[in-house]
Amino acid sequence: MDKTDTTKSASVKQVSIRDVKFGADVTVIEPANIYGCVIDDGSFVGPFTEIQAGARIGKRTRVQSHAFICDLVEIGDDCFIGHGVMFTNDLFAIGGPARGRNELWRGTKIGNRVSIGSNATLLPVNICDDVVIGAGAVVTKDIERPGIYAGNPAVFLRDTTSG
Repeated sequence: MDKTDTTKSASVKQVSIRDVKFGADVTVIEPANIYGCVIDDGSFVGPFTEIQAGARIGKRTRVQSHAFICDLVEIGDDCFIGHGVMFTNDLFAIGGPARGRNELWRGTKIGNRVSIGSNATLLPVNICDDVVIGAGAVVTKDIERPGIYAGNPAVFLRDTTSG
């Protein structure tokens, strides 16, 4: 939009950090758009990240740049969320976006010691403790067994204890 055109109106909002419950020793690198969420002790949030109201980040968890963590996402302790990881909460159950029908949204719960590689996408799922998600993976189903997962859709590759 041409800044000199006065016939159009726009609502321009600045990125902000507001209404966040921070634990001790949290680091946030700006710019970041973080609001109405909880970020627990010792965690790190990189720049160009959005964490929406209702999300919860556990202790000592690292969220890299350009990640998007939406409402209804809970991430455990000692996790790593790579660059550009995208969480979703809308499965388009009515054939398109829920558009104000938040009762159609679904949550995601990430266990402890979970590492999610860059550019992975997670649909509303539950992931147990001690899981590695490969870069670019698309997680479409719950993960109930510790191990390494990759691909689209993400599949089990191997146990984390094997070489």
